[in-house]
Amino acid sequence: MRLEVRRAIAADAPLVHRFVVELAEFERMADQVRAGEADLRAMLFCAAPRAFCEILEMDGEGAGFALWFYNLSTFEGRHGLFLEDLYVCPAMRGRGGGRALLRALARRCVEEGLARLEWAVLDWNAEAIAFYDRMGAEAKDGWTARRLSGGALRMLAEA
Repeated sequence: MRLEVRRAIAADAPLVHRFVVELAEFERMADQVRAGEADLRAMLFCAAPRAFCEILEMDGEGAGFALWFYNLSTFEGRHGLFLEDLYVCPAMRGRGGGRALLRALARRCVEEGLARLEWAVLDWNAEAIAFYDRMGAEAKDGWTARRLSGGALRMLAEA
C-alpha cells in the first residue's frame, strides 16, 4: 500500500465536498452542512486563499483530507496551524493515513517556523482522542469554545 499526502487542487473540489459530507455524517451534524462544491472551490482555490487542504491518497485513490488555516499566538509571537477537519474514509482507517496527514502538517509547521498545530475533537470521539494522545497531543483543559453565528452574529454586528 502506497500512502501519499498532496496539496489539493481545484479539480479535487468534488472529493473534498464528499469528505466534508462524510465527516459531518460521522459527527452527527449532516444537517449543518451548507457548503457545496462551488463554495469549497471558491474558498480553497481562489487567488488569495485563507484556508488550505491536503488530500490523502492510498494507492492512488482519495482516502481522506486535512483542511486547515493559519492562526497565531500573541504569546509566542508566531503563527501556527489550526486543523479544521481531519477525515479518513472508514474503510481506509488503521493504515496510517491519519498519521500521514498530521505528519505533513507537523512538517509544514517545523519548516515554516510555526509555533504549534492545534485542533478540536468532539468529547465523545474516544477513538480519535486515543489516536491523538498516542502522538503526544495535549488536551487544552480549562478552555471552553464559544461561537457567534446566524442571528446572534448579525445582532452584534448591527449593535
